[in-house]
Amino acid sequence: MPATIRGKLIALILAVTVSRETVASSAPPGGFAEDASASLLLRNGYVYRDNQDAVRDQSRWAQAFIATFESGFSQGPLGVGLDAYGLFAVRLDTGKSRDDGDIAYFPTDSDGDPEEDLGELGLVLKLRLSNTVLKYGDQLPALPVLSYDSSRLLPQTFRGVLLESGETDGLSLHAGRFTAQNDNNHSGRDVPGRELDSIELIGGSYAFSDQLSATLYFSDIEAMARKRYANIAWRLPLAEERSLELDFDFYRTRYDRDYTQTGKDEDNRIWSLMATYHWGSHAFILAWQRSIGGFESLDDDGQPVTHGYDFDFGDGGDANYLANAFYSDFNRKDERSWQIGYELDFTDYGVPGLSWKSAYVHGSQIDTGRGGMASEREFYNQIQYVVPEGAARDLSINLYGSIYRASRDLNQDLNEIWLFVEYPLELL
Repeated sequence: MPATIRGKLIALILAVTVSRETVASSAPPGGFAEDASASLLLRNGYVYRDNQDAVRDQSRWAQAFIATFESGFSQGPLGVGLDAYGLFAVRLDTGKSRDDGDIAYFPTDSDGDPEEDLGELGLVLKLRLSNTVLKYGDQLPALPVLSYDSSRLLPQTFRGVLLESGETDGLSLHAGRFTAQNDNNHSGRDVPGRELDSIELIGGSYAFSDQLSATLYFSDIEAMARKRYANIAWRLPLAEERSLELDFDFYRTRYDRDYTQTGKDEDNRIWSLMATYHWGSHAFILAWQRSIGGFESLDDDGQPVTHGYDFDFGDGGDANYLANAFYSDFNRKDERSWQIGYELDFTDYGVPGLSWKSAYVHGSQIDTGRGGMASEREFYNQIQYVVPEGAARDLSINLYGSIYRASRDLNQDLNEIWLFVEYPLELL
């Protein structure tokens, strides 16, 4: 990363820290500075991927610094505010493999080696009128049809305008247009092959009650796809410390012919239904997911590739609110998958802050585009501990791993482990 970006990030952190007392003491109540907040997240990440089939294993270890500042709004009918962030990550170790795969920690240089660091600065101008906020700049949208990827060292960002409205109790509305993206493993926007012409979106959610809500969103990604998303979530109390939660998600995607390379538009529909039975500290999960339709194209090597529900092509790496999304998203053409899962909160067992999640997912009847069917399966485990109190309060340790197996003509087998240690610091 250029020294100028590194210097600006350090300056941002120092400026927020030095102005902490000054801002708090001189600001009017409920104003631009009085409601301001700033934080620094220290994120240490390690990943190890045990590739099967005699492929060299991959590993990455790095340290990230995520500084954020959010102002309040100036007083008056039309409030004005400003947000800023600084992202910086430094490489610690790259293991024995130069190939990054899709670990996506760092970009590679002209020699094919991982770069030593990367970073980014971003600004957002925001206006508030009543309970409606308009933002323009570099943002981290988290919506079903446009959702930034936060699973790596640094978050994925998007540049554009977003309108958020909450004028009616229980009703949340969004409308926006974004014209550039920055992947979480690159400095700078619109890396070749990952350019975003534009994405337009509109939608919202409504809570009918504390137990029932519905969501509907539409998006149009230029030269890629038009998407619709719908969700219904229902929580039914059964008895003391017991409840049943049903969550239905649905995407319908119409791919543009410029993207499919088949000479025509293509369609995919995918839905999932998850049932979660909560019993005190325990949660038991069953889910079913179904992908219908898609298309076939050729990859860079001229080999046929089938597509089901595609995302992270202008709409973000987390634009998948379906139930069966782990290492594999089980979203291939005509794939059917089921999940059985279990979650446990150890608070009632004398260890507050400790939780465990485990899931097994099996997908089958996948159309490989070569006249055959394929299957895949994954066993996922996650252990998380958040320090509840004391000097290290809010420090978190998140360890998760997957054992993944697939038909030979679908994907390669692998085992992987991810470890994140995060410590948030409140600067303001």
